[in-house]
Amino acid sequence: MKLNIRLACLVVLSTLAVGVSPTLSNANPVSESETDGVTVINNNIELNRAKNLARQAAEAANGGLGNYRAEASMHGTSEESPFVDNGDGSWTFTFQGYKPGTSVYTVETVVTVSQDGKVRIDYNGRIREKAQF
Repeated sequence: MKLNIRLACLVVLSTLAVGVSPTLSNANPVSESETDGVTVINNNIELNRAKNLARQAAEAANGGLGNYRAEASMHGTSEESPFVDNGDGSWTFTFQGYKPGTSVYTVETVVTVSQDGKVRIDYNGRIREKAQF
């Protein structure tokens, strides 16, 4: 019985080792067009990280989560967050926040985050009037 268990383990381990062999992993190279999706996913990860860093900077600047909550768009998907791609490897997020227990937004925050994770709060104060065009 012990021999059968050892043999079964050996077969499973051998199968796994062959299945993840580096020599077999690139046997069918991916075409250039299929790798475009990888770039998109990578940019989404970086944008999501930037969104989280911007929200966390606002939370810290406004006294922590006991005193401040950012608007819902800063907790959702990064594509739906209020950002501008500055074209230089940074994003600027402009969003509002409120005091927990209320539903009235009282703070506007503008934060710029670079791809290397540097965060700069450009504005944090009363909600400003929107420019009329």
